[in-house]
Amino acid sequence: MKHFNPADILLPKKDFETWAVVACDQYTSEPDYWNDVEAIVGDKPSSLRVILPEIYLSDDNSERIAAINANMQSYLDGDVFDLHENSMIYVERESGSEIRRGIVGVIDLEDYDYRNGATSAIRATEATVLERIPPRVQIRKDAPLELPHILLLIDDPERTVIEPLAEEKEGFEKAYDFDLMKDGGHIEGRFLSDAAVKRVQDALEALVAGKDDGLLFAVGDGNHSLATAKECYNQSKDPLARYALVEVVNIHDESIEFEPIYRVLFNVDAEDFIEGFSAYTDMKGIGIRQHFRCITPEADGELEVKSTAKLPVGTLQSFIDVYMKSHPEVRIDYIHGEEVVESLCEQKGTLGFIFDGMEKDELFPAIVADGSLPRKTFSMGHARDKRYYIEARKIK
Repeated sequence: MKHFNPADILLPKKDFETWAVVACDQYTSEPDYWNDVEAIVGDKPSSLRVILPEIYLSDDNSERIAAINANMQSYLDGDVFDLHENSMIYVERESGSEIRRGIVGVIDLEDYDYRNGATSAIRATEATVLERIPPRVQIRKDAPLELPHILLLIDDPERTVIEPLAEEKEGFEKAYDFDLMKDGGHIEGRFLSDAAVKRVQDALEALVAGKDDGLLFAVGDGNHSLATAKECYNQSKDPLARYALVEVVNIHDESIEFEPIYRVLFNVDAEDFIEGFSAYTDMKGIGIRQHFRCITPEADGELEVKSTAKLPVGTLQSFIDVYMKSHPEVRIDYIHGEEVVESLCEQKGTLGFIFDGMEKDELFPAIVADGSLPRKTFSMGHARDKRYYIEARKIK
């Protein structure tokens, strides 16, 4: 087996526009979004009926989960799906003026390890929050189907794996071609020929061949879903559950942009924190210096410290974690945009940090050097750019 393989993929026979909905972990504070989705879907078969949007997560999800499993079985027993055996799908997702290219297939969960310091071929980019896995296990463990919103990143600066498919796509059979609801853009999928599948697999194996670190895929989106799949496989050892359907994209695709996620602390003694941060990095850091812009209601200045991680966010977050254990009154928020940080830090008792973000070519070396990066290290696009559920696969 290769690291990435074709799968028996289920696609709806019709009504893709109402079938496909955005990843369940988006718009978690915007009930109006999901109310609109409900109205758009109506009583048509839809992935909305076989996922649990996290806005609806509660202490007891048993009734919703039972309904999800029943709907999955109903769709399998009914005339909802066409089965496309041993398939890979080349995907072009158009959002604004950009096109993101990817390939849908399966990975072997034996190749994946989300733990920090893992040496597997597939690794998490950010620290996995273990408390987020059990609720997802409850959803997946009895489910007969999986629908992926997982994006795996490859580091392919020479564009040897995915990009050549664009030049020959007209020769591939079309899988779907439609507009995604709620300003999600346009998406087109085409089934790869057997020859194209082999070229993709060979190119992927060439990427990892000879690498001392053995890292081929970094999880860009959906790590907790993939971790859930791994846990369910560990519990069941069902051969179908050993694999997970994903989309592979190239980190060097022009449509993929990394945006830094800044930190703002509330109810904090800014002077005490900064003094502690400097002392901590003096003790644990190395010679390389990293720079931070520190903002309080009274001041806006620069701080230079020794690095304790490859990325500035790693150096900062490592001390924040230590500091908050002994200062439970301090609260943290993760912020997009310098202007938002500046506005929040007009409040009394706040301290904001702005720092250099991560370049694309820094991600894989950082994972190898530091293991999983801190949670909320970077953002890969806006909510509407996240993956929509389209393809499905039997896991029981």
